[in-house]
Amino acid sequence: MAESIFLTEGATKAERYEQLIPQLKTLIGDDTHQTAVLSNCASAIHFAFDSLWTGFYTVEGDELVLGPFQGPIACMRIKIGKGVSGAVLANGETLVVPDVDAFPGHIACSSDSRSEIVVPVRDAAGEIRAVLDVDSASLGTFDDTDRAYLETICDWIGAQIF
Repeated sequence: MAESIFLTEGATKAERYEQLIPQLKTLIGDDTHQTAVLSNCASAIHFAFDSLWTGFYTVEGDELVLGPFQGPIACMRIKIGKGVSGAVLANGETLVVPDVDAFPGHIACSSDSRSEIVVPVRDAAGEIRAVLDVDSASLGTFDDTDRAYLETICDWIGAQIF
């Protein structure tokens, strides 16, 4: 079992994702335990990109419930349609938010958060079962590169555990 994720210093964002993904797959192997998989994925993504907060919320009824994460304490429950994560649950699409203060209804779980990306995690039937939420302390951190690679990671996670 791998104990660390190794990324090339000075690599571009895309190169870091290209190095991260196979290591995640090796780390997780064929394990399907939801908490274990989400925990190590959150940790690997968090430390690979030095995020403020990286974690998962799982769907329970009409709300998201805090799951495995890395970073400061977080909101424990988010209703569908509320904040960025709740909006993703409602509309089913990844949201990249360059400035959280400009997002209507943003929920400030941490006042240090300045930008955010939230990606749905779907089961084999296409139902959203969780969301990956990554926050940054800087404005404009996330872009289409993050969207593409994090969607790939979340598609793999969904197939792995749901």
